[in-house]
Amino acid sequence: MTAESAPELIRTATARGVTTLTLDSPGNRNALSRALMTQLLDALAEAADDDAVRTVVLAHTGPVFCSGADLAETAAAYAGTAEMPAAMLGDLLGAVWDFPKPTVARVGGAARAGGLGLIAATDIAVVAEDATFAFSEVRLGVVPAIISAPVLRRVAPRPAAELLLTGEVFDGLRAAEIGLATRAVPAAEVDEAVAEYTDALTCGGPIALGATKQLLRRPAGPTVRAELDDLTALSVAYFGSDEGREGVTAFKEKRPPAWTPED
Repeated sequence: MTAESAPELIRTATARGVTTLTLDSPGNRNALSRALMTQLLDALAEAADDDAVRTVVLAHTGPVFCSGADLAETAAAYAGTAEMPAAMLGDLLGAVWDFPKPTVARVGGAARAGGLGLIAATDIAVVAEDATFAFSEVRLGVVPAIISAPVLRRVAPRPAAELLLTGEVFDGLRAAEIGLATRAVPAAEVDEAVAEYTDALTCGGPIALGATKQLLRRPAGPTVRAELDDLTALSVAYFGSDEGREGVTAFKEKRPPAWTPED
């Protein structure tokens, strides 16, 4: 199958600065096939390069957000007729983690294995309270190696050990409790909660948001004093930037800043 004839597995829609990338492969529970991951990587690259895009939402069709690696494709790889899909999962999770704009996961249904890595790689994750999750790798005799990079930066060591070792199923409330998700809400309120976050995110200056994402991932300095010196220089630079000047001026003039998306 050529790239031109491959089915569209990622749907893209943009409104008021928010681009929603929807996993649209419900027939295999939005499994991470090489085709889906390739299309999602392409869509992320386009959104990163588009100045009109202020934030990206990862959503899904069907009752499952993402079931993890495409096991049918994995079986074909064993037979030597396909490439192992897990081999490109690191590229996808890295692209989401390092995405230069805020990302939000909209999770209205179940997620397993690699799907949890995708959730952990986003900046903000809204999940349905009754959605189910599991690090199911060990029950297949494999290791949750790739997804551990973002997951262990979100989840505390004790619940991480419990859930990665047992593969037990847990719900959205537990996902929020352990830090895998930002917020768990009733299923009927997921879209409203996502909109609250995207509305808030588009109020921020685009350059400031990107810099704040880097700040959140910044390693601690050798001493508090050295760190404060570096951060003081960073803060002064942004206050003096064109975006900083516009934000302060807009606040003083009681008007929306120039970067506010139009209705």
